[in-house]
Amino acid sequence: MQDKYQHLDVEQAAQAHWAQPLWNGDTAYRVTENAVGVDGKPKKKFYACSMLPYPSGKLHMGHVRNYTINDMLARYLRMNGHNVLMPMGWDAFGLPAENAALKNKVPPAKWTYENIAYMKSQMQAMGLAIDWSREVATCDPQYYKWNQWLFLKMLEKGIAYRKTQVVNWDPVDQTVLANEQVIDGKGWRTGAVVEKREIPGYYLKITDYAQELLDHVQMGNDKATLTGWPDRVRLMQENWIGKSEGVRFAFTHDIKDASGALIGDGRMYVFTTRADTVMGVTFCAVAPEHPLAAHAAATNPALAAFIEECKTGGTTEAELATQEKKGLNTGLFVTHPLTGAAVPVWVGNYVLMGYGDGAVMGVPAHDERDFAFAKKYGIEIKQVVSAEGETFSLDAWADWYGDKQRAVTVNSGKYDGLAYKAAVDAVAADLAAQGLGEKKTTWRLRDWGVSRQRYWGTPIPIIHCDEHGAVPVPEKDLPVVLPQDCVPDGSGNPLHKHEGFHAGVVCPVCGKPARRETDTMDTFVDSSWYFMRYCDPKNPDAMVAGGADYWMPMDQYIGGIEHAILHLLYARFWTKVMRDLGLVKVDEPFTKLLTQGMVLNHIYSRRTAKGGKEYFWPKDVEHVHDAAGKVVGAKLITEVDSADGMLPVGTAIDYEGVGTMSKSKNNGVDPQELIAKYGADTARIYTMFTSPPEATLEWNDSAVEGSYRFLRRVWNFGYKLSAMDSVAARASVAGAKSLNDVEFGKEAKALRLEMHTVLKQVDFDYQRMQYNTVVSGAMKMINALEGFKALDSAGAQVALIEGFGILLRCLYPATPHLSHALWSELGYSSALGDLLDAPWPQVDAAALVQDEIELVLQINGKLRGAVRVPAAADKAAIEAAALASEVFIAHAAGAPAKKVIVVPGRLVNIVV
Repeated sequence: MQDKYQHLDVEQAAQAHWAQPLWNGDTAYRVTENAVGVDGKPKKKFYACSMLPYPSGKLHMGHVRNYTINDMLARYLRMNGHNVLMPMGWDAFGLPAENAALKNKVPPAKWTYENIAYMKSQMQAMGLAIDWSREVATCDPQYYKWNQWLFLKMLEKGIAYRKTQVVNWDPVDQTVLANEQVIDGKGWRTGAVVEKREIPGYYLKITDYAQELLDHVQMGNDKATLTGWPDRVRLMQENWIGKSEGVRFAFTHDIKDASGALIGDGRMYVFTTRADTVMGVTFCAVAPEHPLAAHAAATNPALAAFIEECKTGGTTEAELATQEKKGLNTGLFVTHPLTGAAVPVWVGNYVLMGYGDGAVMGVPAHDERDFAFAKKYGIEIKQVVSAEGETFSLDAWADWYGDKQRAVTVNSGKYDGLAYKAAVDAVAADLAAQGLGEKKTTWRLRDWGVSRQRYWGTPIPIIHCDEHGAVPVPEKDLPVVLPQDCVPDGSGNPLHKHEGFHAGVVCPVCGKPARRETDTMDTFVDSSWYFMRYCDPKNPDAMVAGGADYWMPMDQYIGGIEHAILHLLYARFWTKVMRDLGLVKVDEPFTKLLTQGMVLNHIYSRRTAKGGKEYFWPKDVEHVHDAAGKVVGAKLITEVDSADGMLPVGTAIDYEGVGTMSKSKNNGVDPQELIAKYGADTARIYTMFTSPPEATLEWNDSAVEGSYRFLRRVWNFGYKLSAMDSVAARASVAGAKSLNDVEFGKEAKALRLEMHTVLKQVDFDYQRMQYNTVVSGAMKMINALEGFKALDSAGAQVALIEGFGILLRCLYPATPHLSHALWSELGYSSALGDLLDAPWPQVDAAALVQDEIELVLQINGKLRGAVRVPAAADKAAIEAAALASEVFIAHAAGAPAKKVIVVPGRLVNIVV
């Protein structure tokens, strides 16, 4: 055994050992369904999965943390007799590959597969217990064939459908941009003013599943099944689904279009959850695309210009919530359905045509947005709700103005004095009597638009025929293979002009020449079911099969909070569709969810001479402190080449605090550098020890060094044990299964008490996935082992060898390489088998039984020391021991004890 901890040698040897074929040809991490234990009984399955990464080129420390959490769980459960599946794959389609292709002039496929190979090697270097036989890449035709197949099934069932959609169009790149690619109304790459265009696309009816999606996630709902998810995520999903119960009703009008027909049959519909405030409507606002807006703009150049301006804004609720609210009066009026009053119609840039009916009623007195809008444009504000003990003011918004729980109607005629629910019921009844409205439930959730006018994605399996329109590709012709030789040049989707993609394509109905659909699927489609494919990864004949029946639902899913809404919601929807098509038997894909915290690091920057911002690596910087020790800035400690030339040592730069590690901010830590310097086990244990899995982790170089020193301590202790008599060591290990016949001295009993006490806590921490305290427990164990000096008996050696075996198994899920090496070198494997499948250490109840206990000793209620007594001592014996103790004799100074109070197991208080 090496006397010094050489992490590279240790880790390479361990990984080589795990890669060796077993007796049946499998490797160590190959997992099969229906595995049985040594007792011949089926093992309990456990499916633990981390969210698959995008192959961007390199792993980052967030990946290291995520996958180590998963790996610790998998290894712990395997040692506890579970059949554990931990697979891995690649979310390989998407825009970043196209951007890289534009920059590097290489096909996205080449860039993607090279990145996959490198990142896989990084994962293998981390020692992750991944079953690589189940690896999938979403850009593999044998994977996305099933995207296309299920899309066609959805099309047959009416779950998928085609309609026009409003998109962001970059006129220079000739492509659709995602909302996040529009910056200040311009394309992120070209800087061209983005246009709003209506183009056809495919949608999935996720709204058909809205109620079930809500029921299963909603806190307080007796139908909820996702109780193993964080409350924070459940609430985020609930809000995104956004069930609203209210009233949909119409403002009537006599506005006619150019042909003389009433626009919208003379009705402008709105939806409100606050029908109790309907008597306070002083304006209505419509979306820029609303028919009334278009009609008014035809004769109003200023309004037409405003509508054009609105087209450069966002298309999501989130964007509209943060942008400045603007409006313009159309000059049109609609009629209030209950008062008959004329209500002015405005165009508002904050109203979306795709939500509801594209129109909202404006009640400035009781809606904060409407209040600000009315103040800005001088619109009447009419109070129609009051709250006891409150006074209404036109000067500033108060929270109670919109509080329906305290609301009582005022200035509302026949509805005066009604509380919220009664007022809503009364208003709804009156509107229904006129045939102008009814109670209705609406959803914030909108159908999922899956068409993307981009290249690097799953081709939508549709053929366009001049005679028969959009025709599904026959199932026998799947997959529609995406050409891998395209190099995007910024002039739009290269599939438009790829001759091979369209060559020989004919209409499946009439056989005449036709063209393929060039839109590709949203990449959220790829990640909505990959975890199912892991269960049957090589099946060429079915999307999922028996593997999914065995493994699903997933027992533990691990990933970032940034995926809490869309990815998880789409995966839940996709699972329910697969269930309804008879493909799977589960309602929800993920039983438990853990959202790991971000990895943070310090951020340093400065403004360049031209006003730009450049960032500096933490290794080149030191903090500047004020007199109180507070960080007030930073300065360079090395010479750095910058946009303004070479910056000398001592140059002042700005300290921005800590933030998520990012390449763009030069504050990332390369896992490969860390592994090369300290080893994968150090990287793993550091990311686990520093904070709980759900909390953010602030990077600390000195703490990394501390983790490495701890592993050296463990290795050094193992090396000392290797010098012991090997025969005695083997006998001790063999006897570790049953120690009832071993005679332990006082010191050995104390060591076993400490080791098994800590083991009990460590096992509990593993069960609740609090891995930071698992590592703390391991540190307590090595302290106890290093402090044990009594090696003069066989019992003492047994206690020591047993204790170190417990430590190695507790450490193994976090530091598998070092633990494997020491387990093998010290002979534990000959008695208990390979550490990979060694049994998890069990707490020995006998070791927790103490011969003596220590009680706090108080005199007149003040702590004065302690007294040791036999564990079985009765009250009289405890009193006698306390009165005979040196502590009492010294403090009592001859005074007699008036009273002795014994609190069993805790303390003795002597009153003198």
